[in-house]
Amino acid sequence: MLTVVGRDGAPLSEGAKAALESATLVMGAPGHLDGLPLASGARTVATTEFVEALEGVDVTEEDVVLVVDGDPGYFGAVRELLEKGHAPETFPATPLVARAFSQAGLPWDDALVVSAKGGHLRQAVNACRAHPKVAVLTEPGAGPSELARALFPVTPRSFVVCEDLGGPKERIVYVRPAEATTRPWNDPEIVLVLDNRHALGEASWVSGLVPGPAGWALPAQAFGDGPGPRPEVRAFVLAKLGPRVGDMVWDVESGDGSIGIECARFGAAVVAVDRDHSACARVRENVRLHGVKVAMASGDVRSSAEHLPEPDAVFLGRGGPEAVRVCAALRPSRIVVLATAGEAQAILDELDGHGFAADAVRLQAAPLTPRDEAAEPVIVVWGERDARTPAWRPPRTSRPIETIPALPGVVEERS
Repeated sequence: MLTVVGRDGAPLSEGAKAALESATLVMGAPGHLDGLPLASGARTVATTEFVEALEGVDVTEEDVVLVVDGDPGYFGAVRELLEKGHAPETFPATPLVARAFSQAGLPWDDALVVSAKGGHLRQAVNACRAHPKVAVLTEPGAGPSELARALFPVTPRSFVVCEDLGGPKERIVYVRPAEATTRPWNDPEIVLVLDNRHALGEASWVSGLVPGPAGWALPAQAFGDGPGPRPEVRAFVLAKLGPRVGDMVWDVESGDGSIGIECARFGAAVVAVDRDHSACARVRENVRLHGVKVAMASGDVRSSAEHLPEPDAVFLGRGGPEAVRVCAALRPSRIVVLATAGEAQAILDELDGHGFAADAVRLQAAPLTPRDEAAEPVIVVWGERDARTPAWRPPRTSRPIETIPALPGVVEERS
């Protein structure tokens, strides 16, 4: 029989103790194996690579117990074991996330929980940019220092760094991102990334993320009288951009910030880029009115692209083939462009040349009421890159994130 037992520093349940006392083989991290009620002949294996360690072990013939931290069904071992055909009995302990928020003295029903493990640091950072309360599960190379370098100083946040929760070396450290980049850390397990302006959040009927927006492709009057895309066009653009949690979306010269604001309402992190100062002011005002988080960068995307966070999706309201070339070279998954009839073919060629599957459509919404005139048609060009294909990225001249505010017009996120 295979059993998974979670530990959190509290006394074990009776079921967990009984499983351990009858086990012939017990596996777990070295610290998790200390002080367990084991039978005298039980073998122990110090490992967290459970699937590999179980190869050659017949769990139908002997009692095997895997000892883990917290709840093994929550970002834990249970999923991988089930995928490999095992059907373990589980005795969970309190999840790391619950213990971390308890230490911080905060509710966590409104928190977003993400994992930076397994190469997902960038997505975790984007989640922290977009959401006021995020719990990040960490690993070496994707911990508080790396999170802080990506967030500081553009995104104002505070950190609660949790090490060895429930263990003999437990340490809870409250720091600002600037300090987190320089302090030594002892294998932190979880980092709470908090926007203290909204730390309490709002009560909701659903845990974690607030459900998606009640409506999208908002009416034109929701964004004032700016020159942004009409709702019908915006709906199509949003469908092709596919904004989601963990994504970084660039809204380049949409005129009123409407595309970026709608993407932020879906949970994506957003940077709005515009070279027109009056447009930047309009975007800031619309961001404030809609209560979302959008960072604002004033300038031409062709000169500022290499200094901005790496995009997953890009919208270009204008800029033509040259701006498309700059953005396509960064290899986002999706690009959507509003084009003139004279630009469309050149933009399609640019996207095709950078490995995108590209297409275009001419959109025109005709009003039902005859007295209203039909709007001018709009050409939308888009390109999609297969996310499963490893992306080759050209060399980029990068600057430390700390230098971003020195660029002309770049400001802190707005909310």
